[in-house]
Amino acid sequence: MSGALDGIRVLDFSNFIAGPYCAMLLGAMGAEVIRVEPPGGALDRDIGPYAPNGQAMYPWHYSCNKLGVTLDLKNAKAKGLLHKLLARTDVVLEAFSPGVKKKLGLDLRSLHAVNPAISLLSISGYGQYGPYAERGGLDTVAQGMAGLMAITGPEGGEPMRAGVAVVDYGAALYGLYGVMLALYQREKTGRGQAIDISLLDVAVSFMETVFAEMAVLGVERKAMGNRRPYTAPTNMFQAKDGYVYVSITTDLFWRRFCKVAGIDHLRDDPRFNSNRVRYKHQKELNQIAADWVGARTVEEVLGEMIPAGIAAGPVLTLPQVMADEHVSARNMILEMNYEGVGPVPIPGLAIKMSENPGQIDTPAPAVGQHNDYVYGELLSCTPEELAALAADGVI
Repeated sequence: MSGALDGIRVLDFSNFIAGPYCAMLLGAMGAEVIRVEPPGGALDRDIGPYAPNGQAMYPWHYSCNKLGVTLDLKNAKAKGLLHKLLARTDVVLEAFSPGVKKKLGLDLRSLHAVNPAISLLSISGYGQYGPYAERGGLDTVAQGMAGLMAITGPEGGEPMRAGVAVVDYGAALYGLYGVMLALYQREKTGRGQAIDISLLDVAVSFMETVFAEMAVLGVERKAMGNRRPYTAPTNMFQAKDGYVYVSITTDLFWRRFCKVAGIDHLRDDPRFNSNRVRYKHQKELNQIAADWVGARTVEEVLGEMIPAGIAAGPVLTLPQVMADEHVSARNMILEMNYEGVGPVPIPGLAIKMSENPGQIDTPAPAVGQHNDYVYGELLSCTPEELAALAADGVI
């Protein structure tokens, strides 16, 4: 089955998570993605965790479905190869600061001088303009600057980052969305365009109604642990043998919860009969739910709540997630084989498409693994030319 993006070629100059993951998703949907690294490898090849054979595991999770080449963009002799690649490319993905990008000839004007059909996806800490544009930025810094850390963590505790790089993943998905829009627009105009994704922008966009609450209600949201600010009972509750998350977000869920928990006498209580008032009594309602859950096992709690149509689920450990039958049925944990290590589990594709489902089927390339193919077969360099390029440090 062909991929939805068959025939699209992407040059990926990025590293770390956001750019590489975006490029990997493009590759999973059929695009030919060429990861371009400096000779010796990209910076993210030195970031842990580290496998027993000493390899950094970072690229394993974000560079599958790619060809790997090396090219020293700072070497004057690299320009010819770069222009040959760009002439055959649809999308360039990069994560340099605006100033560095221009020096390397990867700004939109320089790209369009070679190939007007190219779209340029730039993922950076602060975007391509604004007072902070030339600063370097990372996921955790963006979480802090957007206020995400201020509202995350235990009630009364210090600011806390999310457990994974949520902003990087969000940037990857926004970038994917931008590329699709740019390719669609190109069908009408024949020209590519620039797509500007900022980690700080992404983090700010995740802030729900937090800013409106402060402006309209005068309420500055603080960290509140696992509860939600405007629904109750909504929290993580401890059962006899584990934890369950219960979310009573509507009046319908409230009525169902009252029946399951045996508190029908509270259903129409003026303090609780509407979502508009229930959240004001979170402490009392969360305690009622905690007492009910605490007297039961996780299986018993879910055995009553799920048939009643209540949004509830177990809080799983990592081994439990990896063994979960639904996660398995949805192919959300795949295995990639790496030499000297064996099968390595990685997250699967969250995008499910009926006609072009996509697949992650090749492991991350070694440094320069596909130089001969890309430069030799695709760009028609002779073996002698390749040897000279390698000797000069160009590739």
